[in-house]
Amino acid sequence: MAFVLSSRSLDITVEAETDAEVDVSGLAIPFGDRYLLRPGQYEVSATAPGYHPLTTEVTVGDADNQRTTLVLAPLPGLLSIDSSPAGAELLLDGESIGKTPLLELPVEAGVHQLEITSPRYFAQSREIEITGRNQAQQLSFALLPAWASYSIDSVPQGADILIDGEVVGQTPATVELLQGERQLQLSRAAYTTWDTALTVTAGMDDTLGTIELEPAAGILSLNSDPAGANVTMDGEFQGQTPLQLTIEPGLKHRIALSKPGYDRRSETIELAAAQTEERTVVLKARKGDVKFRISPASAELRVNGRAMGKGSRTLELPAIAHRIEVSLPGYASQIQTVTPRPGLLQQVSITLQTENEARLARNKPELETALGQTLVLFNPQESGMADFSMGASRREAGRRANEVMHPVSLRRMFYLQTTEVTNAQFRAYQADHKSGQIEGNSLNRNDQPAVALSWQQAASFCNWLSKREGLPAFYRENQGVITGFNPSSTGYRLPTEAEWAWAARTFNGSLLKFPWGSAFPPPATAENYADNTSAYVTGRILNGYKDGHVVSAPVGSYQPNHRGLYDMGGNVAEWVHDVYTIPSADGTTVTDPLGAQTGDNYVIRGASWSHSRIGELRLSYRDYGAGGRDDVGFRVARYADE
Repeated sequence: MAFVLSSRSLDITVEAETDAEVDVSGLAIPFGDRYLLRPGQYEVSATAPGYHPLTTEVTVGDADNQRTTLVLAPLPGLLSIDSSPAGAELLLDGESIGKTPLLELPVEAGVHQLEITSPRYFAQSREIEITGRNQAQQLSFALLPAWASYSIDSVPQGADILIDGEVVGQTPATVELLQGERQLQLSRAAYTTWDTALTVTAGMDDTLGTIELEPAAGILSLNSDPAGANVTMDGEFQGQTPLQLTIEPGLKHRIALSKPGYDRRSETIELAAAQTEERTVVLKARKGDVKFRISPASAELRVNGRAMGKGSRTLELPAIAHRIEVSLPGYASQIQTVTPRPGLLQQVSITLQTENEARLARNKPELETALGQTLVLFNPQESGMADFSMGASRREAGRRANEVMHPVSLRRMFYLQTTEVTNAQFRAYQADHKSGQIEGNSLNRNDQPAVALSWQQAASFCNWLSKREGLPAFYRENQGVITGFNPSSTGYRLPTEAEWAWAARTFNGSLLKFPWGSAFPPPATAENYADNTSAYVTGRILNGYKDGHVVSAPVGSYQPNHRGLYDMGGNVAEWVHDVYTIPSADGTTVTDPLGAQTGDNYVIRGASWSHSRIGELRLSYRDYGAGGRDDVGFRVARYADE
């Protein structure tokens, strides 16, 4: 009675398709699906046919009526699968489970994806539900063929049938072709391979009929001695030896070989179907005599790289072009081409120059750039003034502190542009460049000098022009910024300050003070300066002077200087190559000075249309900067080959 009064009711429900048995540990009095239990922990077990046994713990509390549900997991089902044809590959949920026939494979209950595949058949995919609980389930599949039958015959018969490059039989035959795009070929010895593309639809059989095979061409491997002969067959050019020719079988063909300097050869060829043959035709050389007159007599003569002796001699050579080279240490070699003519004696005279003579001869007096700019060659050593002084005396009127007198020496030959770079020329490099205008006066016309550009832009233009003409860049450039220069380069660059001063000032053993001489003021239209018409633009002018232009003039509008260079002392001032410094007065001579690799400011030389003072018009006047100005342009230069 005490147990009954202190116990609680527990309703145990088991979810299963079959009858279940329940067992509760400890003292438990069953009443149908209910049990009387005192509060506490109990172990409850449930079993049912077709299900996994379940054991769990249940807590009985103080409530009078309590409930718990036990869910049993079903055992796997037993799946059997057969197919027609047998041997099909089975994949369950993407994993292989074997091939048909498959017998009683345990599969967990639930929904699964089944795929069945077999070569040459269409794959099938199906969603299946497995009951489980050890129940057997049987599935059957009938796979549909993925091919069509094609009947093929040929004349002659016995040709190999190839589908997508694989042999599947010989004609006559009926072959099964998989659905899709297929390449069919018929191949038989001594006949040309026949091929066609087919679009095959499964189940739609077809007959291709009888294919007539064509006899295969013969193959002639043709060589000549020497090689490189032109070959014609039946009058049509085929190529040069060594050559493989395709010969139509059963017919005679005319083969002709020709090569400059050799007699023509003709032969008749006839090959059977698929026959291969190799022939070598020896060509007879036609020769002529060449008399070589060579100076100095110790120079060596080579013909096509082969040594033929030293000095003058007469050689009999094949009547083709020959590479002639004459060389001697200390002299520049000469190379030319000679073609002998049979029956006619040719004479070739070759006189070697010393390396220095040859170097000078290679440098043309004038060059024209890809933009049409003219550059003149200068050799300071021939002028008698390769050694001269830059700067100005302290006593000279207008002299500035940066014009320190110092000696320089120019030994390298160089080219200098006769005019300043124009807007049109600079816009070939930078299409959107604008030189601007002042008080309605344009600086932007095509034939005016390009201004409003920095030293960096001028140097980059030089590199661009070098690249355009295949010359090595003079300036080292990193992401569009000039970072130094290569002094040995012959690419385009800005004139060095020493070159500019030499070209502008040295004259008949003396140094010019002004472009026109030594007296001030300048004669009429000597150069483009700030004349009477420029007052409202510049604010200061050269009184009484008229040059016909308010701002910059078209380049070359005034007379060139004594070296044929225009606007060296006027029109626009000019960027030069050198980093700006104040020269040392220690009297040390510097040869071909180029200055520092980099710096903050660069030298500007020459006067411009905005200048009028005596100090500015002197050829020794020096200015400096880095950014663009409306009165500063540039001209290009480059070293001559050495």
